[in-house]
Amino acid sequence: MKDSTPKAVYDARELGKSRMLVLGFQHMFAMFGATILVPTITGLSVSATLLFAGLGTLLFHWFTKWKVPAFLGSSFAFLGGYATVVVMGNEMGMSQNEALPYACVGVMAAGLLYFVLAACVKAFGVSRVMKLFPPVVTGPIVISIGLILAGTAVSSILTNWWIALIAILVVIVCSIWGKGMVKIIPILLGLLTSYIIAALCGQLEAPKVEALQNAAWIGLPFSFEDTGIYALTQNKWDFLISSIIAIMPIALATMIEHIGDICAISSTTNRNYLEDPGLHRTLTGDGAATILASLFGAPANTTYGENTGVLNLTRVFDPLVVRIAAVIAVLLSFSPKFAALIYAMPAATIGGVSLILYGMISSVGIRSLVENHVDLTDSRNLIITALTITLAIGISYGCEGAALKFGNIGISGLACAAIIGILAAVILPENKKITLPEGPKEPEV
Repeated sequence: MKDSTPKAVYDARELGKSRMLVLGFQHMFAMFGATILVPTITGLSVSATLLFAGLGTLLFHWFTKWKVPAFLGSSFAFLGGYATVVVMGNEMGMSQNEALPYACVGVMAAGLLYFVLAACVKAFGVSRVMKLFPPVVTGPIVISIGLILAGTAVSSILTNWWIALIAILVVIVCSIWGKGMVKIIPILLGLLTSYIIAALCGQLEAPKVEALQNAAWIGLPFSFEDTGIYALTQNKWDFLISSIIAIMPIALATMIEHIGDICAISSTTNRNYLEDPGLHRTLTGDGAATILASLFGAPANTTYGENTGVLNLTRVFDPLVVRIAAVIAVLLSFSPKFAALIYAMPAATIGGVSLILYGMISSVGIRSLVENHVDLTDSRNLIITALTITLAIGISYGCEGAALKFGNIGISGLACAAIIGILAAVILPENKKITLPEGPKEPEV
């Protein structure tokens, strides 16, 4: 018979200060690969990204009364929006670096929509608003997030599959057979082991090693010319408005992603954060963090599934550990040497660990469907799930720029899936089950 005893939950404060610090580093490293990937792709500052991931996380915790163990990192949902604004800027004779601050203004406008939804939750109650975001929509969205990100993990693994395999095996061995502290920090051990072996075997890229050697120990994370504030002072209102129109709708997807993540964290920790401290507080915290980051030239923030995966692995749910990670991120953002050290980490190392974490994100979405008893023999639920997943993944991989283009406006796969999923859940009638054909009957004996 299967053992139904719940897994142990560890109290971070009982583990001691040194172990809490190590757990904080693990959370920081868990988000690091995906978080720095966004500025690497878009051209935004890596150091600014790290700084405002930390500050945004602390701001989020303040808004949520220090109760929710969530880390906020760079959102992948806005990649298509950044790319669209850069293309529009190029058509106006602007370089990528000149156009990106205007994209940041668009992201800031998207962050304002979080306040609108938070106000609706506060005014009408979480139960009424959540009727627009049922598990049959949020579950597939969370599943899609993990599956969309999985492509980047596999691409990274293919750069050096055996280095990635070392990271994967270390995480698996530590998670399943590890004892004590080893069982609690499998992600960190996987990253460090794979990185060190790659370095000893001469598998680090020479330009990145040279950049590490030349990097300063202390430096400012961003310059004023790269910020959204700078773009607001340039009086290019036509371009600003176009940027806002191109990016603002993406918030529909990220808000559903946020609700899915909060549901996932609630499920993982067995606490209802939608009620306490309340969905309106988590939305406000996420929106405020996104606005703060975009004003200073960093990517949009979002609650991170990678760190939910770490919570699930370690069974340490104390939000203090996540705040320690945020403080570490803030401090390290002022060290170009550290940024270069992480930048030199083999892509395969990050890919190996990410493969597991991204899979856990999708698994949390599946778990949400199961725990909320979503009946997939109901034709309505099956259609909503199918549309949501296929639109999110199909557009992300099938469309140029991972977005559906309407003139100069691009809408990401997650945004399209969110819109269609919500509309389908509102419009389609319930309780229409699929009638499966009966199989051949066994002959009577």
